[in-house]
Amino acid sequence: MNKTKNFKKYAQSEYTDSIIYHHLSVTEKNPENKNMLEDLSSQEKAHYEFWYRLEPDFKPHLSFFFAPCVLIMRKILGLTFIIKFLELHEHKVVIEYKKLVNIIPPEYKDSLEKMIHDEESHEQSLILQIREKRLGYIGFIALGLADAIVEITGVHAGFLGVTGSTLVAGISGIIVGFAAAISMASAAYLQAKSDTERSALISAITTGVSYIVSVAVLALPYFMTGDMGLAFFVSTAIGVLMIAAFTFYSAVVFESKFFREFLESTFLMLGTALATFILGNILGKTFDLKEL
Repeated sequence: MNKTKNFKKYAQSEYTDSIIYHHLSVTEKNPENKNMLEDLSSQEKAHYEFWYRLEPDFKPHLSFFFAPCVLIMRKILGLTFIIKFLELHEHKVVIEYKKLVNIIPPEYKDSLEKMIHDEESHEQSLILQIREKRLGYIGFIALGLADAIVEITGVHAGFLGVTGSTLVAGISGIIVGFAAAISMASAAYLQAKSDTERSALISAITTGVSYIVSVAVLALPYFMTGDMGLAFFVSTAIGVLMIAAFTFYSAVVFESKFFREFLESTFLMLGTALATFILGNILGKTFDLKEL
């Protein structure tokens, strides 16, 4: 094992995390979150300085676009996701650090053990202090997105057996989706009225918008080709990617199992599509609708 190379890798990793937390703290408005980010930044900086003492010739480097990208990601993905995503690699890092305890010079052993303790406990206690309003509405986003993917993919699958017109299938999906989005938003509004921690109006808008956006994205392939099979394949693939992306986001934020939830949602979508395809095919043959 090239220890020097690893020391440089650890130094760069700790330095990068420190700078990320610093940039996040500068723009954070919530005082509690700001203090937590500053503490994390200081802690990661101390870890970087430890590795720097072992490898003083190392020069940390970051891209010119690094800071703007961090801030853009913070706006889109939220503070909780970024922090917990950064912490995903910490478990592996801690294992590697523990292997070095008896390898590095003895005078650094206590500092390394303290760093391991920081990574295992102190950082986690700081992360648990995060307060972010958007997390309260993730359930409503999931409700709109998941239901839209299953329902609209089912509508499109049903039209495979009813008509050869991608235009008809695409428009039908949008009409059904628009009506369903209003229905889902209304249900979310009524559900959130009794919730003192969330706004009923924001809950309804979040559900409705996530639903209609999903509908539009899934319908898009039907307006770009005249081949029903191709349009359905592309739309379904997009649906699977949307499920994967949101499931990964939720898995990081709530520390849940990604593959199990992803597979469950995907099989539900494909199972619904198969059932509606069979029904659409039966109805298409029964009423001779294929030529419409």
